[in-house]
Amino acid sequence: MADFLSPKERSERMSRIRSKDTSPEVALRRALHALGLRFRIHDKRLPGRPDIVLPRFKTVVLVHGCFWHRHQGCRVATTPKSNTAFWLDKFERNTVRDARNIASLQALGWKVLVAWECELGSLRKVQDAALRIAFELGHSPHPNSIG
Repeated sequence: MADFLSPKERSERMSRIRSKDTSPEVALRRALHALGLRFRIHDKRLPGRPDIVLPRFKTVVLVHGCFWHRHQGCRVATTPKSNTAFWLDKFERNTVRDARNIASLQALGWKVLVAWECELGSLRKVQDAALRIAFELGHSPHPNSIG
């Protein structure tokens, strides 16, 4: 299937895709904050500049887009039909980089959690993901802070 956009239009559309402060990331940060968790964002001192850094728990949360980071079994993680070789190479580089960053963080003693874009598609899903993260940290949120 041919691309329905011109190369210029495709380039403009792709340039609008954010690498940080995405809607799923911001929604998860709000939910974690509402649970009483305090964090840093995009800490340059850590490998890969993790999306959410919880220093008190020595834990980072990576918010991965299903398409870009190849969420296994997710219907969003499709491969474009045009310029397929480029995309396969791009996805391979992304997953290799992810694995390298996770290994580096773990070698430094950090616990690494991943929240996938498809897990953050609604307010209820975001709250569930935030509660799962809080549970994994051993953090018990105040009862009034839950949705």
